Amino acid sequence: MPSKAKTAPIRVLIAKPGLDGHDRGAKVVARALRDAGMEVIYAGLRQTPEEIVRAALEEDVDLIGLSILSGAHMALFPKILALLKKEHAGRIPVFAGGIIPDEDARRLKKAGIRAIFGPGTTLDEIVRTAQGLARPAR
Repeated sequence: MPSKAKTAPIRVLIAKPGLDGHDRGAKVVARALRDAGMEVIYAGLRQTPEEIVRAALEEDVDLIGLSILSGAHMALFPKILALLKKEHAGRIPVFAGGIIPDEDARRLKKAGIRAIFGPGTTLDEIVRTAQGLARPAR
């Protein structure tokens, strides 16, 4: 019986853009993704959009997760998407979590953020969504 080739684990960058200093949620999500078999690169606090995109490219990630509580999502997330596109990396799906009003979430999804998670989202839902974004069903 032929052996099945192992697929490489999903590589995901988790980042905290802007001046937000609260990272407990990002660390919990990072751990859940790691426990689900993904390779997680945690970029840490106070990352600029340029630093996030550079890290995503250098680490050759399949997925980017952004966490924000500061209210700067409408300024920072579109900038990250624009930088990814400029670097010909617009193919990398981006998801986000934090305190994001519904109207802003709709606008960010139109701009290209693939999924947005608010308070109360289960870790299972985040993991399943991340897996689907990184490896869409064929």
